[in-house]
Amino acid sequence: MFYRENGQFKTSYRADEQIFPIRQDRIAIGLLFVLAYVVVPFAAPEYLFRAILIPFLILSLAAIGLNILVGYCGQISLGTGAFMAVGAYAAYNFSVRIDGMPLVASLLLGGACATLVGVVFGVPSLRIKGLYLAVTTLAAQFFVDWAFLRISWFTNHSPSGSVGVAGLSAFGLPVSSPLEKYLFCLIVVTVFALLAKNLVRGAIGREWMAMRDMDVAASVIGIRPVYAKLTAFAVSSFIVGVAGAMWGFLHLGQWEPATFNVNRSFDLLFMVIIGGLGSIMGSFFGAAFIVVLPIVLDSLPYWFGIPIDTALAAHLTLMIFGALIVFFLIVEPHGLARLWSIGKEKLRLWPFPH
Repeated sequence: MFYRENGQFKTSYRADEQIFPIRQDRIAIGLLFVLAYVVVPFAAPEYLFRAILIPFLILSLAAIGLNILVGYCGQISLGTGAFMAVGAYAAYNFSVRIDGMPLVASLLLGGACATLVGVVFGVPSLRIKGLYLAVTTLAAQFFVDWAFLRISWFTNHSPSGSVGVAGLSAFGLPVSSPLEKYLFCLIVVTVFALLAKNLVRGAIGREWMAMRDMDVAASVIGIRPVYAKLTAFAVSSFIVGVAGAMWGFLHLGQWEPATFNVNRSFDLLFMVIIGGLGSIMGSFFGAAFIVVLPIVLDSLPYWFGIPIDTALAAHLTLMIFGALIVFFLIVEPHGLARLWSIGKEKLRLWPFPH
């Protein structure tokens, strides 16, 4: 009854095209920002920042980048972990080899390098699609893994292949404690999510969706497949590269090439599918599902005082987690974002049955 737009009139084109046209949505988003920027920094313990919030924000950013490519443009990719690795190692090399390189500049340059690699491996999408394109992007994953393992220049000639960063700062402010890292990640994710949302609502976003729905018809009406597909690969790889650099710099601090293996690519693809293809909000839902749910399932036996072996608890967590993935995909193949939209539509009609 409270979720109504009766009396909310749009008197300009700008008001009609805003991201949240309903007043209640704008209030809810404002309260969410107050919670994230004001309440959580003062109330959350350090464990929550390290184990849940920072990984959730960074993986949400990576899922947004992958969703642009898979959900909006319809180009299947299994090499997202490779583009994260390129962003992380490129940002590391910029910060190590250039004295005084700012943190933000390192992250953006890492994303730019991931863009170049993504465009190179996106060229085959001009001739192939579907599972064949997925195999091509999977080849990118294996090639990048090999390069960072065998070419010591990328790891600054580290004998073990492990690299690390310390003493981070941005705009003269330290980014070292979990709270500071959380706030930095939150600001970056907010900016990129807003940019991505406006991008997919614009002309380039409509071109991506036209290519996704039917590429032949899109080319007939004047959309250039080369431009549409390669821009999708470029934007997606840039966002994923920035997320990879943030994963190494802000979450891990020290990492090795195995950190961004093919399992990371599959995790991100599952986030996009579970959260909802073609939905920016679905990227956050998918990241929350992948990050938070296993921790909750691991902790349930201890919360209820059930004596259970650690190994058995780990296996039960994987089994329940997989079963929930299958359940959600059966109940709503379009992801959690679609369930959220259905709930909002029913609230707008409640209590009327139609």
